[in-house]
Amino acid sequence: MKEKSQWYVLKRLFLFAKDYRIYIIFSFFCAAGNVVLSLFVPILIGEGIDYMIGPNNVNFSGVAEIIVNLFLMITGAAVFQWLMTYCTNKVTFRTIHDLRHQAFNRISELPLKYIDNHAHGNIMNSIVNDVEQIADGLLQGFSQLLSGIVMIVGTLLFMFSIHRTIAVFVVVVTPVSLVVAAAIARASFQKFREQASLRGEISGHIEEFIGNQKLVKAFSYEQKAEERFEKLNEELYTCGVKAQFYSALVNPTARVLNGVVYALVGIGGAIFAINGQLSIGQLSSFLAYANQYTKPFNEISGVMAELQNALASARRVFTLMDEPVQSGEEDLLEEVACDGSLELSQVGFSYDEEKEFIADFNLNVKSGQRVALVGPTGCGKTTIINLLMKFYHVNQGNIKVSGVSIAKMKRKTLRDMYGMVLQDTWLYHGSIRDNIAYGKEEASLAEVMEAAKQAHAHSFIQRLPQGYDTIIAEEGDNISQGQKQLLCIARIMLLKPPMLILDEATSNIDTRTERYISDAFERLMEGRTSFVVAHRLSTIKEADVILVLNKGKIVEQGTHEELLGKEGFYAKLYNSQFAPT
Repeated sequence: MKEKSQWYVLKRLFLFAKDYRIYIIFSFFCAAGNVVLSLFVPILIGEGIDYMIGPNNVNFSGVAEIIVNLFLMITGAAVFQWLMTYCTNKVTFRTIHDLRHQAFNRISELPLKYIDNHAHGNIMNSIVNDVEQIADGLLQGFSQLLSGIVMIVGTLLFMFSIHRTIAVFVVVVTPVSLVVAAAIARASFQKFREQASLRGEISGHIEEFIGNQKLVKAFSYEQKAEERFEKLNEELYTCGVKAQFYSALVNPTARVLNGVVYALVGIGGAIFAINGQLSIGQLSSFLAYANQYTKPFNEISGVMAELQNALASARRVFTLMDEPVQSGEEDLLEEVACDGSLELSQVGFSYDEEKEFIADFNLNVKSGQRVALVGPTGCGKTTIINLLMKFYHVNQGNIKVSGVSIAKMKRKTLRDMYGMVLQDTWLYHGSIRDNIAYGKEEASLAEVMEAAKQAHAHSFIQRLPQGYDTIIAEEGDNISQGQKQLLCIARIMLLKPPMLILDEATSNIDTRTERYISDAFERLMEGRTSFVVAHRLSTIKEADVILVLNKGKIVEQGTHEELLGKEGFYAKLYNSQFAPT
């Protein structure tokens, strides 16, 4: 995909502000009011100087009137400045709010493949840190840009009204500073892009390091993790220093060039004043305008680092937002009567386009059947589950549920047919009750308690300090792994879907509790189509059909007794677990 220019990124940022254009228009008028009142100040000062050093006696009444007018002008300019700042802040923060909202929503629309293939910390960095960098850059840059443009135009008009020749000279010399500033800005932008990318890598590394602390400590990986962090941190430091060095050149360079312009204007103005073409007061006013004219360039160059940083961060956020989303579902089915039957016909799938993983996979499951998927690690068990749930799309073939292709169903319609319990449990920061009712928020406390009883979780929940109102810490760190899995099972007990997927659902539960859970699952699976993924083959003896997978293909299928009788691949797997050592 072709890389977008800085102007495209900036334009796209401002498109997010279009809903707040009333604030932008009002802030523009406030900026104009502030600038106009500010620009009258040098004229009044010049008139005051001419009153004081004029050929006649000092005109005290005129000076007093000028002082009063100066007070009114300065006060009015301050009020307009406050109103403009309020409006620009409003636009900035609302724009950033909308940008962050859309970026977060985009994550839920992205296919699971993108989430699997990118560091989670890097994605989080785009939503949090990069958006914050955009806010900082826009907050300073937008107000400076708005008031700066109005100030430049206003001062030019006032300078031309005093003396055209000197004003033309100022306009001709000005582009020199702009060209120099633009050249430096381009160099700094590249470094800010590298800096934003490195920040994302560091965030990803930290997220992995904190999220897997037990493994890090178990394998004594602390030193290597620190070394990797130090390497990334050093790269970020080096890149950051270069970025700040380049951006820091902009402001002093602009100030030197503008200082030269100011000096030349002063010399030229003095010559015209000596020749009687300018009064001393007008010369004073012109010098003040020359200073005000160059001031916006200095201010904008001063925030150039923030602007470049904001653009680099915006590019990363837009890259995330431009990722292809899951296909639209406007014409897909919302309601499908599910009888639990399922058919896979000549299904082909691969994670890598160059390497086929599943080929010509066929399966016919009758309503109410219990299907077990077994096989060595990497044989395709989880992949089949991903395809059944439309987490990934098949490359070839078709999957039908109740005679209807899942390609014709909305994702929610299909996934509501399944209850899924995974080996990797997930609980969010909230109460026990809310976590059980995650898929059915309107469930009553009685329904939640009944589901917990069926999952044999009720007894341990009652022993917690606040019972069902006990708040689970982030990642469920204040309860055991087995208790977390019981709560996940209770979720499914509450939903009672027509089909079940149990992916090592009892792997973290002790043998005694597993026996209770097996009884509960027996009741839950009765009359429901069930897919059971298990490494412990003792848990799938009662399955109606066992599919033995290897390298993405079904190598054997049948009941437990039939497969043992064949003395093939399944028999070897089973005996390897129960053979005496």
